[in-house]
Amino acid sequence: MQPKKKPMLGILGGLGPMSSVYFYKLITAHTQAARDQEHIDIILSSRASTPDRTDYIMGKSKESPLPYMVEDALRLEAYGADLIVIPCNTAHYFIDEVRRSVQVPVPSIIEETAAYIKQCGYKKAGIMATQGTVVSGSYQQKLEQLGIDWEIPGETEQEYLHRLIYNDIKSGKDPDISLFSAVVEDLQKKGCDVLILGCTELSLIRETDGMEIPFADALKILAHRAIELCGAKSVGLLSREGCNEAV
Repeated sequence: MQPKKKPMLGILGGLGPMSSVYFYKLITAHTQAARDQEHIDIILSSRASTPDRTDYIMGKSKESPLPYMVEDALRLEAYGADLIVIPCNTAHYFIDEVRRSVQVPVPSIIEETAAYIKQCGYKKAGIMATQGTVVSGSYQQKLEQLGIDWEIPGETEQEYLHRLIYNDIKSGKDPDISLFSAVVEDLQKKGCDVLILGCTELSLIRETDGMEIPFADALKILAHRAIELCGAKSVGLLSREGCNEAV
């Protein structure tokens, strides 16, 4: 007797490793399930050796991460993944090529986050992301397509984000929350009514709960969507359907 076919979720991870672990945990913790067999079937690829996405986009490295990402996508598909998600905002820069390499859907973390912000009725989003994501214009383009205004941090504040992401979180250190708060204040002053946590390392910062402005956590939004696409129910990831409160 053949086992009952369930959707298999492929996670193209390792970009970076800690955010991939957190993403897997989010899906497991927030899938409505009373027993093991009701959870989602998942295959996770976490190739930490994939070249840095921002360095390539910024011209600091000639080693493209795309061949690594395509190879991993093909491996996930060959294993049986029915859809593939990439829990890395900067990697959206390469998503069209990844999509063309496989026959299964590849939802985008940026497209899902922009759609969430539109659904919630926010008017102006502050983009907190790597320099690579900012320079690529990925969020700016998607937000504009949906009629949403946007802002990016000032030069000093963008450097603060770089230090948080690369010097602290990717290095396994506790993040300097004062740097994070400075970026939040900068974007609030520019009239933003929601702030995008547009780097999966920023999703690991826990001190956002006491801040007044809502955050659109791209990693949580992608996890919520992945659970739904696999035919399961997402529980507790998006507050009040995701609107008007931090997620």
